[in-house]
Amino acid sequence: MYLLFRILINSVLFIAIAGFFQGSFYVASFGTAIAAAVVLAVLNALVKPVLFILSLPINLLTLGLFSIVLNGMMLELTSYVMGQSFQFHSFGTAIIVALIMSICNVVLSED
Repeated sequence: MYLLFRILINSVLFIAIAGFFQGSFYVASFGTAIAAAVVLAVLNALVKPVLFILSLPINLLTLGLFSIVLNGMMLELTSYVMGQSFQFHSFGTAIIVALIMSICNVVLSED
């Protein structure tokens, strides 16, 4: 149930952030946002742990700030998998969206 809640929250965040960054971030529809949230969840479960282990030295040097770049990379991979219906204008936009989503997810996951 928690996973479905997180997917729904990420879908709403995708739509809201795409509305805020209209020229830089594009989401075609709410269905696309749900599909992108599912793809992001799968990538975070399968790919992100490997990337985190590989980038552990730089992550330690930056005191964990490189994790934001990893989150941006996960969003870029999601964009690549989703195709034209879910796009970022640049990698910088993906990092900004990752930062906003991380902050919102921390705030919304507080009990």
